[in-house]
Amino acid sequence: MADHPESPPTHSPAPAQGSTDDVDAVTHALLTASRLLVTVSARSLSAVADRVTLPQFRLLAVLARHGDAKLVEVAERLGVNPSTAMRMLDRLIVAGLATRQSNPDNRRETMLRLTPDGRRLVEDVSEARHREISAIVERLDPGQRAALVGALTAFTEAGGAPAVPDDDAEPYPLGWSDTHARHHDG
Repeated sequence: MADHPESPPTHSPAPAQGSTDDVDAVTHALLTASRLLVTVSARSLSAVADRVTLPQFRLLAVLARHGDAKLVEVAERLGVNPSTAMRMLDRLIVAGLATRQSNPDNRRETMLRLTPDGRRLVEDVSEARHREISAIVERLDPGQRAALVGALTAFTEAGGAPAVPDDDAEPYPLGWSDTHARHHDG
C-alpha cells in the first residue's frame, strides 16, 4: 500500500473565534475600509475645497444637523474653544454660508445660523458622499449587503455608539452628515 500525501487545503482554515488572528484580520479589514471611506469623504469635500476647509465644513454640518445654535454649543460639539469657533464662523459669514445674530430672548447670546447657500453646500457634499458610497454598495450581492449591515451595526454598538444616533448626540464629529438620510428617508 503506497503512501499518498494529502493534497494541501485550497484555502486557509478560518481562525478560531476570538483568536488574535481573527481580531487582526477584522482590524485590518476595518482599517482598509476606513481608508476607503476617508477617500470618499475627501472626494466629496474636494468640490468645495475652494470655499471651505474641513473644520469649517464641520461647523456647517453641526448647524445643518442641529439648527440655530449658540456659539458655545457649536464650539462644544466641535471640540474647540469658542474663540476658534468664532474665527471659523467669521470666515463662513464672509463667504455667505452662515450668519450670526443676537438671540432675541437674550441679547448677550449670539445665535449662529446657516444661510441657504450654507445649507445647500452641506447637502451637496452629503449627497455626493451618499452617491459614491451607494455605488460601492450596489456592487455587493444582497447577502453581502445584509452581512455588512449586521457587522457594521455590531461594530458601532461595540464601540459604544448607538446604531441609530439619538438627537442629542453628535455622531458626525468629522463632518459626516446624515443630511441625505434625513431629507430622503423621512
